[in-house]
Amino acid sequence: MGNEITPRERVRTSLRHENVDRVPVDFLATVEIWQKLVERLNLDNSEIPDSIYYDPKWEAVLRYLKADCRILSYDQFFEPPESFIKEGTVINWWDALSRSTPNRMFRQVNNEGDIFDLWGHHLRVAKNPTGAYEECVRFPLKKASNINDIKNYLWPNPDWWNFNPLQKIIEQLDKYEEYHIRFRIGSIFEVAWQLRGMDTFLMDLAVDPKIPLYIMDRLTEIYVENTKRVLEKIGDRLDMVYFYDDVATQNSLMMSKEMWRKYIRPRHAQLVDVSKKYNKKVMYHCDGSIYPLIPELIELGINVLNPIQVDAKNMEAKRLKSEFGDKLCFHGGIDVIKTLPKGTPEDVKKEVRERIGELGKDGGYILASTHHIQSNTPIENIIAMYDMNLRKPANR
Repeated sequence: MGNEITPRERVRTSLRHENVDRVPVDFLATVEIWQKLVERLNLDNSEIPDSIYYDPKWEAVLRYLKADCRILSYDQFFEPPESFIKEGTVINWWDALSRSTPNRMFRQVNNEGDIFDLWGHHLRVAKNPTGAYEECVRFPLKKASNINDIKNYLWPNPDWWNFNPLQKIIEQLDKYEEYHIRFRIGSIFEVAWQLRGMDTFLMDLAVDPKIPLYIMDRLTEIYVENTKRVLEKIGDRLDMVYFYDDVATQNSLMMSKEMWRKYIRPRHAQLVDVSKKYNKKVMYHCDGSIYPLIPELIELGINVLNPIQVDAKNMEAKRLKSEFGDKLCFHGGIDVIKTLPKGTPEDVKKEVRERIGELGKDGGYILASTHHIQSNTPIENIIAMYDMNLRKPANR
């Protein structure tokens, strides 16, 4: 089954800064939204192959919304030895509240509800009026006082990942339609501070950076090796590599440009470099006002910037397109804080038209939300966002 142009070619054309039949779209949401869509749409997923790696019911939602992109993620292929599993826990692949795609996600859970991810982050479920999320309750490396303490931590080994199923998963997707597929590597700065605690981590960076740099180096080594193995295995069919690191707030960077340039950029460069060796485009996620770093991100080799949080300082869509649109592509742009949860369907459609007009002219845009669509979002607004009639290129 397919269109005159495949979703894969639609995205690739847009990323070449060329117009295409319609603006390509992507979809990411909280678990609650996925579940509501499954219940509301009541789709037939009987023809979607069952899989231990992704949820066919969620995949059916993506097909209904005509999403052009698919994600394969490092954490759905983690297969550690028995010695890694904590006493009194069981592996739970499907109940992670951090899931935003059909992919499963590794978690260990005990009878008290304590959750541990593959890095050893200690998490618990925190509820809000419309859903829940996982929050850190203990930082396993917070009390480490020297490098030896960090070295003795139980770090995952690249050999604990099994990427052999990748080929079959892609073949199953391609039987229906050829999608644009990106591989999610992970995060360096975010995972690192979540192991150490943000206050301690940032203070260390400013005063004595040995411990945070060692943590980030260990993570970088693992990600680079994982990425090499994935690209060697399915490089011909993989379209893009994706990593994420929030280093900005609503109004500014979380650190000086000099500190970012000294400590974060070189490690991001390693992720970009390994991807470029296999001729893959690279997508980078950072919330907030990342504007001051955009020229250096382009210089680094970033091709696609997400999520384009247009209400953050200096992140106006028109400004970004005008200043960087010939060198950079954009992914996101539809507001998850005000428009999607609090607007009407017409408000949503208006914003979609605006973003396509601002970011979609001459290609270079994948329409999506400015983060995972949140649990307080009316389903009607989501359906409005993915109205096919809104997806025409800006200058047609």
